[in-house]
Amino acid sequence: MRLVVQRVSEASVTVDNRRVAAIGPGYLILVGVTHDDDESKADWLARKVAGLRLFEDDQGLTNLALADVGGQALAVSQFTLYANARKGRRPSFVDAARPDLAAPLFERFVAALRQQGVSVQTGVFGAHMQVALVNDGPVTLILER
Repeated sequence: MRLVVQRVSEASVTVDNRRVAAIGPGYLILVGVTHDDDESKADWLARKVAGLRLFEDDQGLTNLALADVGGQALAVSQFTLYANARKGRRPSFVDAARPDLAAPLFERFVAALRQQGVSVQTGVFGAHMQVALVNDGPVTLILER
C-alpha cells in the first residue's frame, strides 16, 4: 500500500456536484493499493498514520499527533498512486490492484484508523471525485508498506 498524507487545514470531496465528505484540520490521505497488499499492511499503515506527529507544539516543533490536536482524517482511494510513467507518455496502471482487492483493503485501512481513535471520513471508492484541500505547511509525506 502507498499513502500520500497531507496535513490540511481543511479538505473535502465532491461527487456529482454533491459534497460527500469534509473535514477541518487533520490529514488528507490518498490511498493506493497494489497486488501483494494485505490486511496486515493496512493495519500497520493505520497505526503509523494515527501516531504520526505532524502538528506543531507550543515551541513550534512537530510533536503532536492527530489525537493531540483533535484532528480528523479524510481518506480517498487513488489507484493512480501506482502509475508507471517511465516509458511513453501514457501511464500504465498494471501495478494498481483491481477493485475487488483494493476496495476491501481500503475499507480495512479506514476501519483500522478508526480503531486507533481517529475520526475518518471517506470519498466514494471508484467514483470520479473532486478533492479540495488547503495544505497546511505544506506538509506532505509518502508512506509505503
